[in-house]
Amino acid sequence: MPMDRSQKSEMVDWIGNVFDSNEVVLVFHNTGLSVSQVAELRTQMREAGGGVKVVKNRLAKIAVSGKSGEKISDLFKGPTVLAYSEDPVTAPKVLTKYAKGNDKVVILGGIMGETPLDESGVQALANMPSREEILSSIAGMLGAPASNLAGAIGAPASNIASILKTLEEREAA
Repeated sequence: MPMDRSQKSEMVDWIGNVFDSNEVVLVFHNTGLSVSQVAELRTQMREAGGGVKVVKNRLAKIAVSGKSGEKISDLFKGPTVLAYSEDPVTAPKVLTKYAKGNDKVVILGGIMGETPLDESGVQALANMPSREEILSSIAGMLGAPASNLAGAIGAPASNIASILKTLEEREAA
């Protein structure tokens, strides 16, 4: 169904907003994916905190003109789909995991902040731990010294108690 001028303008604004408000935007082709497969990918991406949207190449090129996204405007050819997320690792993780199980998804590249990414760059991001994983790791590291300290403080008391018990047993014998 053709879009009228106001719909095209809204789409250009929306695409520009996607590039401005997300840390990473990926471009991929979805030739041959069924509607249910695209819906499944959208659901997985939404649950992870990202989004997926099919875009018209001409409108995408207009939207990124003069912005950092212009660096990847050559990727806007063919059946273009954008995957995006505020967390720089979320969209690459979900998309590469989905692409491994479906050869019809072809990851072309993307952009993270001002840095253009090729397919290997997207793969490298997907292999990094997510923000939540990093934060939980840091929290675990911060908690470890406290538990070690508590163990060290409690150890002398238990040692003294066992020494007293041993002395008591010797005197009783």
